[in-house]
Amino acid sequence: MKFNEFKIRKNSNSLIIGGATIIGLFLLGFLLKSGIENFKAAERVVSVKGLAEKEYPANRVIWPIMFKEAGNNLPELYSVVEKKNQEIMSFLKNHGISDAEMTLNTPEVVDMEADRYASQTNRIFRYSVTSVLTVYSEKVNDVRKIMSQQSELIKKGVPISGGDYRYNVQFMFTKLNNIKPAMIEEATKNARSSADKFARDSESTLGKIKSASQGQFTITDRDANTPHIKTVRVVTTLEYYLKD
Repeated sequence: MKFNEFKIRKNSNSLIIGGATIIGLFLLGFLLKSGIENFKAAERVVSVKGLAEKEYPANRVIWPIMFKEAGNNLPELYSVVEKKNQEIMSFLKNHGISDAEMTLNTPEVVDMEADRYASQTNRIFRYSVTSVLTVYSEKVNDVRKIMSQQSELIKKGVPISGGDYRYNVQFMFTKLNNIKPAMIEEATKNARSSADKFARDSESTLGKIKSASQGQFTITDRDANTPHIKTVRVVTTLEYYLKD
């Protein structure tokens, strides 16, 4: 009797072990199949780029007003330069520029006799003085209007100079953080639209995002004639999974 009970128990254990083995093999096969399918799906991706580009007016301007004087008597030259700087400051104040928006640089003096690179032939004056008064303002449109009226200074004997690369007018756009979210959203939508079209053309379905990277924002002049208008640009790169 005991032998029969032992035999029955042994057979039951064998059946349980066998069933568990079959179930385990089935689950293993299912997982392997699922893994292979997922691996294959992971191999099918599409990489797309999305562009967002907008134009914005500059919100800050740096305007260096530069003139030169030459002579042989340095103290007299300083007096002339000081008088003309006062003329420039009065001109700017009359047009709405405040003291806080103006910075007067220390005059730059060149002694031609001490400058070994300066030509000593046909030299008329010993000293050359360069004076620069810089306007730093967020009233861009107002400053642009004032710039168009510089002839008033020339009529008063202030020889405004141009052409020196050190003293070019600069227009800047400094509100990038305010527009970043909207531009990134637009660039991402444009990338998604391109990916959707690719998926349709390849008779696939667009899946989830595999990876995404945001390119650098660039700010450039719209063109050489309108530096006060800026073009802001960003490109995003996204990878999507493709499904059948």
